[in-house]
Amino acid sequence: MDAVRVEVVRELLAGSEWPELTRSFAGSLRGAVRRGPAGGLLLVGSGGYEPWHMAAHLDDEAAWSGLPELSPTLVRHRVPQGAPPHLAVGTARLEAARRGETVLVVTPERAEAGLLERVDDARRSGATVLAMDAGDPELRGLAHEALTVPPEPSEVGMDVLQHLVSAAAGRRVRLRDRLPRLSRLAEHLVSPPPASW
Repeated sequence: MDAVRVEVVRELLAGSEWPELTRSFAGSLRGAVRRGPAGGLLLVGSGGYEPWHMAAHLDDEAAWSGLPELSPTLVRHRVPQGAPPHLAVGTARLEAARRGETVLVVTPERAEAGLLERVDDARRSGATVLAMDAGDPELRGLAHEALTVPPEPSEVGMDVLQHLVSAAAGRRVRLRDRLPRLSRLAEHLVSPPPASW
């Protein structure tokens, strides 16, 4: 989904809570990764769901926004033989997570016990834990912040929320977006003087 389509989805969802919820969650994600080391964003799903979609969008947003720390390391439950290095990171990486790193769990399924244990280990080691899930109470109990995807059928689903969150995480927030009055004043002060008459 390109930026134009994401903006259309935002407009369609205007008036609902979703634009603000996704912006807030994306702000938490962006803040967490900016405090950590490059390569410190660990993206993991459940045993039956790998968040390829989110990995690709965050990688794109990292490149477009100039925020390399948004580019995730995809952590996989099953790494096939001969996988290239960037696709060969197993769940043991979560055990090695440390302070300053961020673990982002994205799954529409309940997290299995093994994943919960590894996420808990990462949190105890100081990693920030964020979750996009379907309301899994155990996962939410481990997450510093969570965004719950509503059950189907709904106006939004996991794919839509992944687009909105990744786009918002990469978006540069300009002062003029936050402070319209100050923005108008700044534009007035830097505009060229009127032509002499």
